[in-house]
Amino acid sequence: MPETTGPDTSGPDDRDGMSYAVPDDLRAVRAFVTERAHALGMAEARIDLLALAVSELTTNTLQHTTGGGHIRVWVSDGRLVCDVVDRGTERPFGRAMPSAEAVRGRGLAIVERVCDAVYTTAVPEGTLVRICLNL
Repeated sequence: MPETTGPDTSGPDDRDGMSYAVPDDLRAVRAFVTERAHALGMAEARIDLLALAVSELTTNTLQHTTGGGHIRVWVSDGRLVCDVVDRGTERPFGRAMPSAEAVRGRGLAIVERVCDAVYTTAVPEGTLVRICLNL
């Protein structure tokens, strides 16, 4: 089970990030995250996990909040760190995987299982979800 305590909300400046607002932006978000992870030295198999987690979080933003979101990616202490900030409320983590028959509800459970750490906290813009994957 990944860590889920609140993060220090500091990170790189916005040059290391991008905003997204509509479903057509999701392809660009995945490309941005993949390119940043390559440039920062992440192994290919880990990049696929990162892209999956980011896709789940950003899709969640567009389905359940208004105004889109912003994503930042950088490396700190041997981990690739990715913040997803949106105008939603804090998300409950520490959840069980929904049954195979469930229509919805797997996104955050998947994020928790593919990341080495997951943190969430309220920020002035709404909610920050920070995912970390060991390089």
